[in-house]
Parts: sequence; C-alpha cells; structure tokens
Amino acid sequence: MTDLASRWLGGSVVAASDESFGEKESLLNPAPAAFEPGHYGNRGEIVDGWETRRRREGGHDWAIIRLGAPGVITSVDIDTSFFTGNFPQAASIEACGCEGYPSPEELAGTGITWEQIVPVSKLTGDSHNVFTVTSTRRFTHVRLSAYPDGGIARLRVLGQVVPDPRELDRLTIDLAGQGHGGIVARSSDDFYTSASQLNRPDRARTMGEGWETQRRRGPGHDYVLFRLAFAGVVRRIVVDTAHFKYNASAAVALYGCARDPCPPEDSPAWLPLLSRTRLQPDTRHMFPAETAQPVSAVRLDAFPDGGLSRVRLLGSITAEARRAAGYRWFNSLPAPQAIDCLATAGIPVTLATEIAGQRPLLANQPAGLHTGTGDGGADAYRLLAGMLEGNPR
Repeated sequence: MTDLASRWLGGSVVAASDESFGEKESLLNPAPAAFEPGHYGNRGEIVDGWETRRRREGGHDWAIIRLGAPGVITSVDIDTSFFTGNFPQAASIEACGCEGYPSPEELAGTGITWEQIVPVSKLTGDSHNVFTVTSTRRFTHVRLSAYPDGGIARLRVLGQVVPDPRELDRLTIDLAGQGHGGIVARSSDDFYTSASQLNRPDRARTMGEGWETQRRRGPGHDYVLFRLAFAGVVRRIVVDTAHFKYNASAAVALYGCARDPCPPEDSPAWLPLLSRTRLQPDTRHMFPAETAQPVSAVRLDAFPDGGLSRVRLLGSITAEARRAAGYRWFNSLPAPQAIDCLATAGIPVTLATEIAGQRPLLANQPAGLHTGTGDGGADAYRLLAGMLEGNPR
C-alpha cells in the first residue's frame, strides 16, 4: 500500500489543537521516529513526534492532515514509538472528501462532513497501533483525535491512490508515478534499499533514497516490475542514477505488457520498450520508447545489479483507461463531494443529488441519464460524460 499522507507525496498537517512539546509536522516525517533521552530545550525534553500539553480541562486534542495523494484508505498506523508514559489513552480517525483547497478554518468548521473510519480505540505506548479501515470511499483529508492528550510519533495512512482524472486530461504524465497510483509490484532484490522508492515524485537527495541491490557474484541480473497508474503509451523513459557514483547499474532494458495480471518475467508477452542500453553513474538519462503500443505494466532489467535513483515512464493515458479511472473516481467519492462536483460542473443540485444517489454508475449506463432523467437530463448527461470519460464539452 502507499502512504497517502506521506510528505514525499505532498501530505501536510494543516492544523492542530496544540503542539506545546512536539511539532505537528513530525507526524508525517517519512523517516522512522528517533529519540535520544536527556536532551532538553525551552519547552522540555526534545521529542520526535507530535506531543501536546497535559490537558487540565475537558475535551481532547486533534490534528487535521491533508493527504498528499487522495485515495481509498485500507489501514492506519498510529505510531507511539518512544512515548511510554505520555501517549494518549485512545485515538480515533475521521476522514472527509473535499474539492479544491479548503483552509484550516474551513476544515475545522461545521461545513465539512467527517466520516469516522477508526472508532475511539485504545492505544499502546511505544508501539505501532495499526487499525483496519473498511470504508471504500476516496478521502482527501483525515482528522486524528487523541484522548485526552499526549504524544504520537508518526501517522501512516495506507491505501490505494485514486487520482482525479480531470486533472490529467490531455497531459503527458509519469504513468508509473506514486502520486498517480503507480506502484512497484515486485523486485528481485531490496538488500540495501527498497525498489519502492524508484517511482517517488521527488528527486533523490542521497544514495539511500534510491534502489540498491547486493553485489551479484553469479549469473543473471536484477529487475523491477512497475504496475502503472493507468494503461498508456510510454513515449519517454527517464532513468536516473543520481548519487550512485561507484555502484550504479551498468545498463538497463525495459519491457511493457498490457496483460492483467502481469505475466511471468520470462513470458513472450513482454514488448521491448528500450533495448539494453549503457548507463553512466550519477546521471539523469532520457531515452525515447521503442514502441507506441499501450501497456499497463513495465519491467526494468538492471545489469548486472547495482543502484538506480528514479525511473519515470512519461506518456499519455489511453481513452479506455481514462474512462475507467473516471468512473472509479466518481463512484468512490463521499456523497457531499460527489454532489459538489456535479453542481460545480453545472448540473442542478436536485439532479446532482439524484445522480450521486444512483452510484455506482456503470460506463454503459451512467445513471440512466440517456433517457433524460428529470429536467435538463440531456445537458446533465453531456456534462457528466465529460467529467467521467474526458469527452470535450
């Protein structure tokens, strides 16, 4: 799963009730929590996490997080590492889906509909408290409540990215990018660092933020399998060996396929995207793709081993994939956000409410609007189809 709240994807703690001892931003620090006892500052012992003051009145503390990548949340990890006598007794998680960029005041106000996805649950100190989430809705923000106060080191919001396809229409994108929903499905070796860092949207700052395998002493080579966010046509390939000066891979070759699930690594279904090509250390390489056929997965072979910093697969989404993404996105929206999207597109609120209530919509029968449901049904169908399928208005 992808950490939807990760700072690597742009997640942010937009507001908190209190942060007297530990800053709220520490919640989303991608690094594991660390702590050195006996170090004190003006506010007390220096901690690596979000810690509030001792609450002497009623109520509880809270923090609101904007997800870096909106999506369907499958589990939440409330990490209380190193908090042993000062962690909250319990916590809960609520989530919401919002259009645009609401302010902290709007998110903390009464105009937002929050859905509880983790009920008030007991916490254990100095532990990873993992809770399963069953909601299938797509959320953009979460609210962490700590009862009544205390310290939490990290918050991980794990799930599946569900991008808003309207933002990607007519664009060339990184089809493998984490922020769009691409994942590293598997790799041959993650001895030093994980291949899951290869499709992060940022630039690596050190060799430790790339993929590094152990030294291969026998025959063969290493590989990484990417499951693309969307089926699409790869037009340009970026292979970055930044910071790998003495242990970069000597060469790479890339192959793509349109099968789901992916075939075995040695299947003839893999089409060549880039023939075996020499790499230079500490260099950002750009290569044209050798095929224009749509693919949904890409295999990168690294010869014979070594390290890569980032891989980008730049291309365009197929019409079929865009349509499927549109329906998946709209069907997963919380009802208030779905109505808001439709109303913003120009569909009357009454009809928008009716359409949102008919979900899940099917690609061949979008809410029955082809028969002219309600007043303005024909216009509504045109607007809805443009939003879901990417058709020009």
